[in-house]
Amino acid sequence: MVKVYLVEDEIIIRQSIKNSIDWEKEGYEFVGDASDGELALPVILKEKPDILITDIRMPFMDGLELSRMVKAELPDIKIVILSGYDDFEYAKQAIKIGVAEYLLKPVSSAVLLEHLSEIAEKVRDEREDLALKKVYYQEMQENEELIKMKFLGELISGKLSLADAMEKGKRFHMNLSGPFYRIILFKFIQEDHVQAEQSEALAEAYEAVGNYVDGLKDAFRFQRGVEGWAFLLTSVEEDMEAQTERFIEGLKEVIAPFETLTWFGGIGSEAARLRELRYSFREADKAFAGRFVQEPNQIISVEQLNYEQLDNEFDANIFGEINQFDQIITRFLSSGSREEVESFVGALFTEISEDHFRSLMIRQYIIMDIYATVLAFCKKLRKDTGADGEAAGQMESLRENEEILKRAVLTAESVDDIKDYIGTLLDHVIELRNTLSGRRYSDIIRTARKRIEQDYMSEDISLNTVAAEVCMSPSYFSSVFSKEMGKTFIEYLTEVRMEKAKQYLVCSSMKTSEISYEVGYKDPHYFSYIFKKTQGCTPKEYRAARKG
Repeated sequence: MVKVYLVEDEIIIRQSIKNSIDWEKEGYEFVGDASDGELALPVILKEKPDILITDIRMPFMDGLELSRMVKAELPDIKIVILSGYDDFEYAKQAIKIGVAEYLLKPVSSAVLLEHLSEIAEKVRDEREDLALKKVYYQEMQENEELIKMKFLGELISGKLSLADAMEKGKRFHMNLSGPFYRIILFKFIQEDHVQAEQSEALAEAYEAVGNYVDGLKDAFRFQRGVEGWAFLLTSVEEDMEAQTERFIEGLKEVIAPFETLTWFGGIGSEAARLRELRYSFREADKAFAGRFVQEPNQIISVEQLNYEQLDNEFDANIFGEINQFDQIITRFLSSGSREEVESFVGALFTEISEDHFRSLMIRQYIIMDIYATVLAFCKKLRKDTGADGEAAGQMESLRENEEILKRAVLTAESVDDIKDYIGTLLDHVIELRNTLSGRRYSDIIRTARKRIEQDYMSEDISLNTVAAEVCMSPSYFSSVFSKEMGKTFIEYLTEVRMEKAKQYLVCSSMKTSEISYEVGYKDPHYFSYIFKKTQGCTPKEYRAARKG
C-alpha cells in the first residue's frame, strides 16, 4: 500500500483530513501525523512514507523547509503542500523543491483523494519500474561481471589515475581510496568437465564465496572466468597483514563445508599506491602458479612457497625428480592458459636446485624429457578430439621442429635458456590445445543451445541449470559460452525469447500477457519492460506496426 504522512499545525484541519478518509479502503497506509515540521522530520525519515502532505506555514519549521530537508534524504517521496496563501513566490519555491502538488485551502476530502490517486499511481509505476530494473540487473549480472573483469585489467595496468579508478569503482560500489591494497588470486581446481554432483557443489561454493566477499566493506571480487577470482583488499591503516589473515581465515571457513572440492590461492605483495597494484598482481600470479606443483587447498605468498630443494651435490636421484615433472606438465597443458606459461615455468624450476644445471647431461635430459611429455600429450589430444585438417597439421609441426630441439639441447647453457625453450614449447602446445578444444566446446555449445531452444519458455532455465547439464561450473560455462557465442548466456536466452515473442505478436491474436507466459516470463510487466529495452518499442507498438 502507498504510505501517507500528514503534517498540519491546525488540529481541526489535521483531524479532519486524518479521520474523514478511510485510508485503508482507498489503498493507503496512514503512517502518522504531526503538528510541525520539527516533530515530523525524524518520524518521516524513519517511516519513509511515499506521500507527505504538509501545511506550508507552521511554527518551528515550515512546510517548505521540511520539504527541502525531506527531499534531500528521500528524493523519491511525493510532497503535497496545503496552503492558505495564493502567493506565487510560495508556489515557485515549491516547484524548485520538486513538490508534486500545491493545493489551496480549504481542500475537501474528495478533492484531496483525487489528487492523491494520481500521485499514488505514479508511486506504483515507479515502484514497478524499480522492481523491473532490479530483476533486469540481476539477470544481466553475467554481463556486469565481464565489465568488472575489464576494469580489473585497467587497475592492474597501472594506467588509471586514482581519481579515474575511484570514479569507475563507484559503478561497482567499490571504495578504492586506500591507501593500502593487495591482490589475492583464488580458484576452485577442476577439469573442463566435472560430475553433475560436483558441478552442483561448485555452483553452491561459488555463491557462498561471492556472498562472503560482498559482505565485506574492504574487499572486492572480480570474476576471471576459468581463472577463478581476483580479490582486491583495501585498508585505510597500515594493518594489511592482519586484514589479509582475517580475510583468508574467513574464506577458508566459507569453503570448508565443500569437502569434495579442491582449491588454491596466491597472495600478492602489499601496494602503497593504486598504481602499484600491478606489482601485487604479479606477485599473486607467481604464488598462484604454485597450484601446478604444490599440494592443493592452500593460499600462499611467494615467500611461503615451500619447495623442496635437493642437495647441491649431483645425485642420480635427480632423474627420478625430473620424471615427476611429467604429471605436473600434463596437468598444466590440460587446464593452464598461455598467460600462465611464464609463471608456471618459474614455479616448475624452483623444484630443482640450479646447481644441477651445471651438468650438460642434466640440461639435455630435462629438455628431452619435457619434449617427450609434450608429444605424448599432443598424441592423446589428437586421439581425444579426432583432430584432422589444419589442426592435425599444427600438431605434426611439433615433430618437425627437430632442428629447434637439437639447437636447444646443444646450446642451452643456463636455466634461463631452458626456461625460454620450454616456455615457447608450452605456449605452442596450449595454442594448439585451444584450437582443438573448439571442437570439444562446440559440443557443449550445441547442447546448451538445444536446451535453450527446447526450454526457453520455462521460468526455471538459467545459467546454473544449463551449466550443470554440461557438467561445468557456472563460472567456467559462462566464460566458454561468452567466448564461443560472442554474447552472454542471458543475452542469448533473451534474444531467443524475444524472437519467439515477435512471432506470436505478428502471427497470432494472443494477448501480451499470454505471449509473456508462452516465452518464459510469468510477469507480463517485466516482459513488456524487456521487450521495449531490447526492441526499442512496446509489444503493442510492434504488433501495430507489423499489422498496420
